[in-house]
Amino acid sequence: MRFQSIAATALAYAVFATPVLAQDRSGWPASFTVGTASQGGTYFAYGSGWANFVAKNLGVSGGAEITGGPVQNMALVHTGDLKLGLTTMGPAREAVDGQSPLAPGMKMDNVCAMFPMYETPFSIAALSSSGIASISDIPPGATIGFGPAGSTSDTYFPRMMEALGVDFKRRNGSWSDLGGQLQDGLIDVVAFAAGIPIPAVSQLEVQTDVNVIGMNDDEAKTITDSFPVSEFIIPASTYQSLDEPSRVVSMWNFAMVNCDMPESFVYEVTKLTMENNAEMVSIHRAALHSVPENYTQNQTLPWHPGAARWFNENGYPIDDAAIKH
Repeated sequence: MRFQSIAATALAYAVFATPVLAQDRSGWPASFTVGTASQGGTYFAYGSGWANFVAKNLGVSGGAEITGGPVQNMALVHTGDLKLGLTTMGPAREAVDGQSPLAPGMKMDNVCAMFPMYETPFSIAALSSSGIASISDIPPGATIGFGPAGSTSDTYFPRMMEALGVDFKRRNGSWSDLGGQLQDGLIDVVAFAAGIPIPAVSQLEVQTDVNVIGMNDDEAKTITDSFPVSEFIIPASTYQSLDEPSRVVSMWNFAMVNCDMPESFVYEVTKLTMENNAEMVSIHRAALHSVPENYTQNQTLPWHPGAARWFNENGYPIDDAAIKH
């Protein structure tokens, strides 16, 4: 199965990478593709911008590809169909344990961690005109959009809604498409799992009044007790629709790479990304959290030797046992 490719190819030249160009590039790929997710979501914006940034500065042609998201990205990177990808730690753990819904029984053990990206908040949006201002306001039988089939949202959010006693009908689609359906009154709620600000929400609230819905004390406790998530606060400044911070739950995301990729290539990609956070933030604000200090959030994937070398050289120790050899 092929996926729509995004034209994100950059010219093969380096801006500040003269030392990189001078080094041994044995085994480096002639080009690379990053597995992201659907358009209108943070993975697509972050991944396509990051691919361009890497391609431009390392002199390797690269771009992004629309996929079904973290679950599918794990499978594509494991098999080598894609060399780089973005994933969330929940789906990553299931894939490593051989519990991926795409390939039950297959332990996807050829995927290595590169660097921390950001936390994915699980947030809910509804039109203000619907009267839905809290999870308890969602009427029985409401149609909820959970994002692309197999995405982090689609994998976990329905289970969360069931745990909170919400009776719903399930709808899948890209974030952009679901945002349009919400605006047109075709669905009642969209349950997002994406880095903030979510492009589809930002676009939606420019056109209509939106309620961005958080969790109360009991709801947050129920979910954190039952799922691999932690509490997360969405700052009020994230969306025009928020008058105060919104409490939700979140799961960490990491950039990953096929473990067979050359150490020197992965080292340079990690170095470029971790040492240029301002440029990453200019790609997407979620990259404020794409900093080396958050490397400890990976307790699931083995580290690629190239990535681990950069972290160890820069004071972020990774035990040898946690590195793929």
